[in-house]
Amino acid sequence: MKRRAAIALVWLGAILWLTPLLGAFAVSLRSNDDLVTRGFWSIPKEITLSNYIRAWEQAGVSRYLKNSFLITIPAIVGILFFSSMAAYGFVRFRLRFGRGLYYLFIIGMLLPFQMLMLPVFELANRLHLYDTLWGLILFHVSFELGFGVFILRNFMKTIPESLFDSAMVDGASEWVMYRKISLPLTLPALAALATLEFTWIFNDYFWALVLVRRDALKPVTTGLSTLMGRYATDWPVVVSGGILAAIPTLLVFLLLQRYFIGGLTLGATKG
Repeated sequence: MKRRAAIALVWLGAILWLTPLLGAFAVSLRSNDDLVTRGFWSIPKEITLSNYIRAWEQAGVSRYLKNSFLITIPAIVGILFFSSMAAYGFVRFRLRFGRGLYYLFIIGMLLPFQMLMLPVFELANRLHLYDTLWGLILFHVSFELGFGVFILRNFMKTIPESLFDSAMVDGASEWVMYRKISLPLTLPALAALATLEFTWIFNDYFWALVLVRRDALKPVTTGLSTLMGRYATDWPVVVSGGILAAIPTLLVFLLLQRYFIGGLTLGATKG
């Protein structure tokens, strides 16, 4: 009886979660006049795919998506590279202030975005990074570095020390051990971290709004907001653009799902 009730609750939650998505998909297939005159949950008189074409070509979603990829991919590469190197250093070396430095990374994760808005804005202005793609890329790398170090350090601690000792006996340097031992064995963690970071950075709205002003440099999150008019908004086009913007994150999760699930379970019982 309890099992059936739990399954029923899961199905109810899934239906409640999917209902707005199905409603948004239905809106993207109808005209704006039909939506305004007949209402949101009404049955559309005519189904059309022209909203997706208009969102892609006329509304500039293709350009906004390109900017999102130009921001997200370099940021993820930087996060994985620097966080993996820092995590390797924390695990392999006994630094004098290593624990305090590690706690400093953790404390950085606890700072709210809003508190950093003015300092980051002023720093971007002084470094001439405001209204540039590099400003967003460098900010995401620096701000997400603490989370990456926290995740990868715990995974690297599960690697047996005997592997590194054997490699040292064979004359391997620290760089070789990092590249040929640590990175391959933490591949599930790297994939899980990359999946999470892709979702967070690609869907970021707050910092894209703070650090980017020109429409030509806006990612898809802030770019879609420009489609909303002051007095009237073509909601089917806006919703179509939002659905197109959600496709990349969905594809990344589906492609890396195996590594993501493995990354969540591997080393879960070890600190």
